[in-house]
Amino acid sequence: MFTLACWNLARKIEFHSMEPSLSRREFLKLAGLSAFAGVAAAWTPRAKKQTAADLVGRVAYDSVSVFDRPLLSGAITLGYRFRDELLDIEYPLTPFAGPPYNPLWYRIVGGYVHSGLIQPVATKYNEVMGSVPETGQLCRVTIPFTRPYTYSSQDGWQPEQRYLLYYQSNHWVTGVVDGPDDKSWYQITESWEGVQYYAEASHLQPITDEELTPISPDVPDNEKRIEISLRGQSLTAYEADQVVLRIPISSGVKNSGLGGLPTETPTGTFYIFSKLPTKYMGGNRLTDTLGDLFLPGVPWTAFFAEGGYAIHGAYWHNNFGAPMSRGCVNVRPDNAQWLYRWMTPVAGPDDWEVTGRGTRVIIN
Repeated sequence: MFTLACWNLARKIEFHSMEPSLSRREFLKLAGLSAFAGVAAAWTPRAKKQTAADLVGRVAYDSVSVFDRPLLSGAITLGYRFRDELLDIEYPLTPFAGPPYNPLWYRIVGGYVHSGLIQPVATKYNEVMGSVPETGQLCRVTIPFTRPYTYSSQDGWQPEQRYLLYYQSNHWVTGVVDGPDDKSWYQITESWEGVQYYAEASHLQPITDEELTPISPDVPDNEKRIEISLRGQSLTAYEADQVVLRIPISSGVKNSGLGGLPTETPTGTFYIFSKLPTKYMGGNRLTDTLGDLFLPGVPWTAFFAEGGYAIHGAYWHNNFGAPMSRGCVNVRPDNAQWLYRWMTPVAGPDDWEVTGRGTRVIIN
């Protein structure tokens, strides 16, 4: 049985291709911002040697189908791969058969999988910080996933069974402790009513101040704007009349809403009013359509409308170009980081949240 139910919805919607228009200056800025940026090694047993050409994908849904041909209809299902399985990708391909909103497929051992619910991942282990600033240190996960633990004097160390921390998610590290395996673990304080848990320190990489440097700070804020096309599933950033970024998005799906709140992305003119480099989302209408109840560390979040609507990075799918959210505007994490740095209000490296009237967002 074909398990990607969201395809049926997405295939009913007409999508238009995006025009790849970038200025020369911004082309240099954006070089390397792709689904595979930074992928240098795969998640496999440590004894196995890797090459720089390896591509690995994590199954980000309950299950995905493996087909004998790169087709969503008319192909034979050869088998399934299940959530958090790691797939060695032999090569990516974009057959003429599409689908047009996201034509990227992956050839794996045993057949073909569509890229939409396969997160490209890498493995990088990091040096451990000896201490953490009082304001905390923003870090990103640099392996496909890591299981957090909780600790209490009564129960000791306990593995968290409800969720994992995934590649390219961001987290505020607030301490260094000796973990359950006598290695260094980081204490993480989540933007989830102050919930704290722990993760192996080598699995998280500190995000440097340079990576948070504002982009185009000399451009007046009234000359920056973002235009989002729901029909075209695209986001375009402008400085005056110059296009500085154009990327695919995943906006809200069309349905009757959840708890009285519509799940379609609202249209109109808005302004960024809150930016957070990491935000817990889950167990509510902000959760994506894939059924996750917990989404810790959602990266590079910028709220633009009351009710919880935001532009942010998404690590739980790779189907940009088709609606996938419950109202938010999903973009690739690397693109979300660029936007976070470019949009106002300006955020500093120690800011857990910055508020104020910021960049204009026009959605139609």
